Amino acid sequence: MSTEASFDAFELDRRVMTGVRNAGYTVPTPIQQQTIAEALKGRHVLGLAQTGTGKTAAFVLPILNRLVTDFQPGKKYVRALVVAPTRELAEQINDEFKRLGAGTGVKSATVYGGVGFQPQMDALRGRVDVVVACPGRLIDLMQRGVADLSRVEVLVLDEADHMFDMGFLPSVKQIVAKVPHHSQRLLFSATMPSEVRHLADSLLDDPLQVEIGHSAPAETIEHFLIPVDEEQKTELLLHLLRTDDHRSTLVFTRTKHRAKRLAATLDKQNIFAAEIQGNLSQRRRQEALDGFKDGTYHVLVATDIAARGIDVARVSHVINYDFPDTPEAYTHRIGRTGRASRAGQALTFVTHHDFANVRVLERLLAMRIPRREVEGFGGQTVLGLRDLKPGGDSRFTRAAGGRSQQRSGAQRSQRPGGGGSQQRLGSGASQQRPSSGGGQQRPGSSAVQQRPRPSRSDSGDGEARRSEHAPRPAQSAADTGASGVRRRRRRRGPRRDPGQSQGA
Repeated sequence: MSTEASFDAFELDRRVMTGVRNAGYTVPTPIQQQTIAEALKGRHVLGLAQTGTGKTAAFVLPILNRLVTDFQPGKKYVRALVVAPTRELAEQINDEFKRLGAGTGVKSATVYGGVGFQPQMDALRGRVDVVVACPGRLIDLMQRGVADLSRVEVLVLDEADHMFDMGFLPSVKQIVAKVPHHSQRLLFSATMPSEVRHLADSLLDDPLQVEIGHSAPAETIEHFLIPVDEEQKTELLLHLLRTDDHRSTLVFTRTKHRAKRLAATLDKQNIFAAEIQGNLSQRRRQEALDGFKDGTYHVLVATDIAARGIDVARVSHVINYDFPDTPEAYTHRIGRTGRASRAGQALTFVTHHDFANVRVLERLLAMRIPRREVEGFGGQTVLGLRDLKPGGDSRFTRAAGGRSQQRSGAQRSQRPGGGGSQQRLGSGASQQRPSSGGGQQRPGSSAVQQRPRPSRSDSGDGEARRSEHAPRPAQSAADTGASGVRRRRRRRGPRRDPGQSQGA
């Protein structure tokens, strides 16, 4: 199929095509071109593709077409199941089903933790054709005898590598065992670690293998690397937020604990900030996200996993407080800005521990990222970053205390078809706690808007199951201060939501 093909070439049901046109879809993306036609025939699919490639519609459209051409309005059982690692991604997928299937009569529902059981149980006991679920809560409902998967016709595992990262593969295998062997199966993953490859081999029968290469960042995004010493990161962030026009800024940290502490520090310094990370209930996540969307919060501090599936328009800046773990993570993070041909800036903090990873990133992106030096920050890191050249090998690297360590070949992630490895960037020394310093409040700055902040103590999805990349060093006095603020707020904050699940 040529790159000029339209969705008409797939000969979708007219009701599904109405949804396609209403959504504004005109030309299929590469993964849609390669996947939809074969999926419509019932073929199994193994897709290696990142978020943002259009893979959601690549499986939603064939499912809708299958269900609408064999419509069974009087039946009360699940016909299609999509398993996703996080609540936000599950909601995003469900929204796509509702948008593209608005005129089809197909009913979909989401299942995830962090909210009460009863509404989800009621939905499953009624008529629902498609369930989009996170593994933890789905297992809970299966054990309660509410989720019957015995008649599922299509099974989709989305972002399988992230489900592996979060420790969900045992639950996924338990779910797969309850789905009929004759069902159509589709598995999508950004990378292919050996465990996911083994799952795919056991799950898929002669699958169509689709691999969409690493995508380049949008041309509307300005990239900058900013040298900084580890202990200066929070002070630098405060400086940038106060001196530049950061109306809508997304700040990425490596761990949920750091996101929590950093959001507390920004709040203390009268920055309109919220956080989204794995220890928040769905209600509190949604509150933070809604506040960021409507401008109540100017800054949203997020982890990679908690941010997956979030779609916020008009993000002016993305700041990588911690260097990303992979080139794919870098592209995914900065892709939150510069959307729809709008201008955006991506600022990445770089310590001397990140130098090797900068070289790898620039080589794989085939571009030299401009340096931006901020007076008073960086010390000797400034000089080192100036002279840094792209390079590095293709092996996984990991840094602890500034010393790079190579993983063995047995630990490299394999891509479909064998050969090749997934590049992973080292974790640096960024497990060090962020400082809560960073100057005084600027004269004339307004007080923090009195809006209930999402509780930091709520248990959420499975992000907590993911192991930390490096041991946590001793806590500084500055961090104790930020943490103390958070402890006092927890005592005054609302209690955990009733019926909240510990799993995803």
